[in-house]
Amino acid sequence: MERDGMEEGLLQSSTNFEAQPNTDGGDITPNGASATAAPVVVLSTLVALCGSFCTVCAIGYSSPTESGIIEDLDISVAAYSVFGSSLTVGGVIGGLVSGRIADLFGRKVAMRFSEIFSLVGWLAIAFGKVFSLVLHSNYAAFDCQYVQVPVYIAELTPKNLRGPFASANELLIASGVSLMYFIGNIITWRALALIVTAPCLVQLMGLFFVPESPRWLAKIGKEIELQAALQHLRGKNSDIAQEVADIKHYTETFERHSKPRILDLFQRRYSQSLIVGLGLMLLQQFGGPSALSYYAGSIFVGAGFSKSIGTKSLALVKIPAGIVSVILTDKSGR
Repeated sequence: MERDGMEEGLLQSSTNFEAQPNTDGGDITPNGASATAAPVVVLSTLVALCGSFCTVCAIGYSSPTESGIIEDLDISVAAYSVFGSSLTVGGVIGGLVSGRIADLFGRKVAMRFSEIFSLVGWLAIAFGKVFSLVLHSNYAAFDCQYVQVPVYIAELTPKNLRGPFASANELLIASGVSLMYFIGNIITWRALALIVTAPCLVQLMGLFFVPESPRWLAKIGKEIELQAALQHLRGKNSDIAQEVADIKHYTETFERHSKPRILDLFQRRYSQSLIVGLGLMLLQQFGGPSALSYYAGSIFVGAGFSKSIGTKSLALVKIPAGIVSVILTDKSGR
């Protein structure tokens, strides 16, 4: 009965409304949002995507720089492998704490916290020695951007534009790795680390000029800030009354009927979803995409190709794949 009540409450907020003319020239969508994205939504999305871009640069960094780091720092292949795998260690730590930070302090604070760690990590890689390089690469990986960027974008974007805006994150992932593969064959590994600090700084500065997630503001009960943030996102002439009501209703219903506990995931009714979801993720990782991304240069050399040709070829494949992902995610379903 409790589950049925929750579903009924959530479905009630998605009742269709007649489209109404918007005073700033657009149409009002069923949830009250403008049918076109306001400039603030675009700016906020770009600022958030800078975090994704910085994060995925870490994935593509170790491949083109492998030979240079081993030679300059006079370390073994095994020691370099520790450096490469530290990205995964940092990612595990970031994944465990990111959701809690975002719920307690907001999406912007979580992204800012993550970006500071990334910036410190990249600077340490650029100017440090081997111990500092290995240690602080964890900071570059201690990153909750993978979690927070799609959530933040989805929570501030109008419902009719949520799919393409959120899936743009995949395009930035492909672009960041490709950029590392291209530039890494031209400049030194220290210079490459310095270049990646640019999107970190852009996001850190940009977060001062974009609004907080309206849904998080509703979650913590800040109704005045919720209305101000949503009005800023939709435009000063947009009617946000219905969307504010929908957000509040959804949040209150969800909070009233959900008592999240980690053990709830292991209930019998969730077993199939849990097995399929985790199974797909594990199979994807066991397929080796991370190993290929981290060590593409040496893999291609071992296969008899030049490192430059191999990484550039892989980079050219990733960009179209990212574009296709953006298109198919919204058009053909998840």
